[in-house]
Amino acid sequence: MSDALAGLSPPDDKNLLVGIETSDDAAVYRISDQVAMINTVDFITPPVDDPYWFGQISAANSISDVYSMGGKPLTALNVVMFPSKKLDMGILRDILRGGHDKVVEAGACLVGGHTVDDEEPKYGLCVNGVVHPDKVLTNAGAEPGDALVLTKPLGSGVLFNAARSKKLPYQDLEREILPTLAFLNGPAMGAALDFDIHACTDVTGFGILGHLLEMAHGCNSRIITQYKSLPFFPFALDMYAKGESTGSNKANRAMVARHNLDISLSLSSAEEELLYDPQTSGGLLLALPDSQAEKLIQAIKDAGVQTAAQIAHVTDDTVGITVE
Repeated sequence: MSDALAGLSPPDDKNLLVGIETSDDAAVYRISDQVAMINTVDFITPPVDDPYWFGQISAANSISDVYSMGGKPLTALNVVMFPSKKLDMGILRDILRGGHDKVVEAGACLVGGHTVDDEEPKYGLCVNGVVHPDKVLTNAGAEPGDALVLTKPLGSGVLFNAARSKKLPYQDLEREILPTLAFLNGPAMGAALDFDIHACTDVTGFGILGHLLEMAHGCNSRIITQYKSLPFFPFALDMYAKGESTGSNKANRAMVARHNLDISLSLSSAEEELLYDPQTSGGLLLALPDSQAEKLIQAIKDAGVQTAAQIAHVTDDTVGITVE
């Protein structure tokens, strides 16, 4: 995408508070001294065959970008690609029902959308939200001395593929994984806003190291993560050990390797692959003063979030990532 945009002049508007400069989760535009508008759009191919789960997870994934900017979602538009000549329209209804239910759960309004005929189903949302112009969170504000807290486990990418290849029984995926992925990041952000959050992003397709790298470059610092502190979904390590992988691991590994990555402990091949596993509807990655991390984790859990863990800290060393 960056190559395609090369040569295009960036917007020259003082009210554009967040654009494409730091590959952030959404755009933010100030419309008054009290209100800034958050705009984001995202859609995915089906991670599972069940259309209702697909709709829920995709909607949660799209809405998450508003939460990660510190905002509140207000409206959403369906973005739909569907092979109407190949699949029953009941499947589409269930996809849209899943998305609708998740938008309503977020306290937003589903107000329309656009549909095109395509060879493969794809679904997501264009989401609009609001935030105070002085309280916008980005992925670029972390500071040396900050702790990083993650609010969902990692490893969903390989688990989706393992379910497709029958290495993982679908009932295990549905019982252990899908409810977490469909869970909104709103409760976690609601708890976090009571703390001194310096930066935030949600962990998605670039894997945990890719998103740590974005944060490190955004604050011109080194982020050190402790492998043993990383929360992983059940079965994820086993699936890599059994030879399962994803189509994004190789690209994610290559991207991070170019940017001063230091893995200072011995990991098995399967353990290392988990660092590059692409997430769908992943958790929030929150940077805040280390002294507040423990209380934040407890507040997030009190808000009903099952997983919250301190996984890293920010230092003033050379820009990059260390895994220890």
